[in-house]
Amino acid sequence: MTFSQNAISLREIFRKKMKILGMGNALVDVLATLKNDNLLKELNLPKGSMQLIDAGMRNTIFEKIKGLDTGIASGGSAGNTILALAKMGQQSGFIGKVGDDDYGRFYMDAIQSAGVKSHLITKQAPSGTAMTLISPDGERTFGTYLGVAAELTAEEIQAETFRPYNYFYIEGYLVQNYHLIETAVSVAKSMGIGVAIDLASYNIVEENREFLMKLIDQYVDIVFANEEEAKALTGTDAEKAVRILAAQTQIAVVKVGAEGSWIMQGENLIHVPVAKIQPVDATAAGDFYAAGFLYGMANQVSLEQCARLGSLLAGNVIQVIGTKLPEESWSQIRLKAGEILNESAQ
Repeated sequence: MTFSQNAISLREIFRKKMKILGMGNALVDVLATLKNDNLLKELNLPKGSMQLIDAGMRNTIFEKIKGLDTGIASGGSAGNTILALAKMGQQSGFIGKVGDDDYGRFYMDAIQSAGVKSHLITKQAPSGTAMTLISPDGERTFGTYLGVAAELTAEEIQAETFRPYNYFYIEGYLVQNYHLIETAVSVAKSMGIGVAIDLASYNIVEENREFLMKLIDQYVDIVFANEEEAKALTGTDAEKAVRILAAQTQIAVVKVGAEGSWIMQGENLIHVPVAKIQPVDATAAGDFYAAGFLYGMANQVSLEQCARLGSLLAGNVIQVIGTKLPEESWSQIRLKAGEILNESAQ
């Protein structure tokens, strides 16, 4: 696809009253704050990675984290983004699969109470859980038991679900099922719906590089990646990586942590710095960034403003354990976001 052809369709999409549909692994995060990184070494979990685990390993981690500060929160990369968009007042929905159990009911209640339209499928099987181990420096490491979340199939994708929406957002973690992703994005594109993807953990990108590059080239309009993910995909640094990705899609975003983010659309390359914040827990920072960026796109502001909105949401979520922000914080975020939206386009 060429940029000139797709730029028109993307502008038309964002002129509409935007409704965003997300799809991802519906997971409940089980959060544990570590005193040091010794447990990660003991469990052979590379710091900062996402490793798929079985029920036995999940039970082992449950035992190991007894006595630590723990909690639960709705999770899953795309689910976090869609929930944050809903809290910003953006109309949104979510496709996923949960078990008919306590975790599944917790997840459904969490997204619905945030204002997300649920397109969840339930099944008599264990819900997915992400064992989220938080290091003292705020870095998080996931041992993810997908459970029934991984059983979402291409055959369960219904075109009617997509019809009310004009943008479709997916997470790279769904690469456990290539057919599911390709079916979903094909349905979206056939209906004139834009597609965005946030890449997964760097190790997931490394293992699925060829598929992800093909997917981005053929279907994706906006791609989000952090520095490690971008390097795993392109083999180069952030600034060069964003150029490579922008040549394949309409808008490429590469986040570089405390250094901000690189954004490129066509020949327009910008770097947007960010205020330095010491993270308490980096869980969902990228997910909330994507939510802020898409919120800016829905309001048709500049790329620079979109990036600042992304950084606003990310900067708030890294100051709490997990992904649940108090309503007072959301009120302040919406107020600040309004100020950014009302600025003159750069």
